[in-house]
Amino acid sequence: MGGGGQQTESSEPAKGDRGGPGGGRGGSAVYTWEEVQKHCHRSDQWLVIDRKVYNITQWAKRHPGGIRVISHFAGEDATEAFSAFHPDANFVRKFLKPLLIGELAPTEPSQDQGKNTALVQDFRALRHRVESEGLLRSRPLFFSLYLGHILLLEALALGLLWVWGSSWSLTLLCSLMLATSQAQASWLQHDFGHLSVCKKSSWNHVLQKFVIGHLKGASANWWNHRHFQHHAKPNVFSKDPDVNSLHVFVLGDKQPVEYGIKKLKYMPYHHQHQYFFLIGPPLLIPVYFHIQILRTMFLRQDWVDLAWSMSFYLRIFCCYYPFFGFFGSVALISFVRFLESHWFVWVTQMNHLPMEMDHERQQDWLTMQLSATCNIEQSTFNDWFSGHLNFQIEHHLFPTMPRHNYHLVAPLVRALCEKHGVPYQVKTLQKGITDVVGSLKKSGDLWLDAYLHK
Repeated sequence: MGGGGQQTESSEPAKGDRGGPGGGRGGSAVYTWEEVQKHCHRSDQWLVIDRKVYNITQWAKRHPGGIRVISHFAGEDATEAFSAFHPDANFVRKFLKPLLIGELAPTEPSQDQGKNTALVQDFRALRHRVESEGLLRSRPLFFSLYLGHILLLEALALGLLWVWGSSWSLTLLCSLMLATSQAQASWLQHDFGHLSVCKKSSWNHVLQKFVIGHLKGASANWWNHRHFQHHAKPNVFSKDPDVNSLHVFVLGDKQPVEYGIKKLKYMPYHHQHQYFFLIGPPLLIPVYFHIQILRTMFLRQDWVDLAWSMSFYLRIFCCYYPFFGFFGSVALISFVRFLESHWFVWVTQMNHLPMEMDHERQQDWLTMQLSATCNIEQSTFNDWFSGHLNFQIEHHLFPTMPRHNYHLVAPLVRALCEKHGVPYQVKTLQKGITDVVGSLKKSGDLWLDAYLHK
């Protein structure tokens, strides 16, 4: 390695300078990006935060956000991701101190992989402005009212049956109200999961378990470990679980061609834009997510989340057994899940599925998020319908920002994108939905062409 006090490849480091597999030992060594990038394997992981080099090989297993999300940055600069995910960075740095093994050599740039230094610096300046203007502080009244309207929907749905009986029409209306409360609870637990509501992380964690566990019957830990990976590397194959379609679909422009060249035909992919309506929105939550949640809780022995989840089903049966009996109550919640699943799929996919999908490209934070994300036009209905995820760009750039501030930072983000020539896409709700189907058809056609002719 080069000068500036840095060790050369032929020299031996001072005792304790280099980090072993257990973590940091010393911290006085200096490294080049070339050397850091070599430590990107499961059994050997380094990363860089603010020019400091950390050995996270063993710590990754204890990472509260899950082993995978931090491992996705092994061998890379994780500064922007670190800032994005941790509202109290000073507190988290206490855990980093034992992992410190050195820093980048003075001759090394702060950015890896030839990233645009000016763009990275401008985004950091924007983040500093966001923090200084208080845009990362939430309004408790907003989220209290939001939780209130969810609980009100739950109460009204049950009240309908108590007052007017369980006729088919009233049961259908009850199901629609419950599906609405379930969808809105999804967006609220999402807020708590990103630590964007309460000042103390512990309060966010408890409230998330209440909302996703008691109000929805799911698992907070399952959601967090899955969703944080999506935020860390959106639309990156093998790193974003949301684009792991288990061979049911081929997505983007590259995966279909790869499958076609290898003559892989697990499904008739040139018809995927049609069978998507049969196995996508109807089945994601009531079948795939339900199985995955139960499997994850038992395999990880996550008894706390299991208890929260069981409290939901106990409440549902206590409330609705008098009207529908056991099997009728199962049918009711299954139908509610079916309705909610449609809502959830269209909202979550219209921001990402039509965007770029690729293997790891080591892009800077802003470019990576913008290439994989688009916005849907703002309106009172769109804000409510999507839980403010129509501002998906701002949410991905600042995951801990409370949703009621997205519209305030959006003009600043758009200006930064225009300055650096980064596309900032905004669509109507209708176009966002139709683009989901269009992107599936395009990918299916690419697969068929490669399958037949390459």
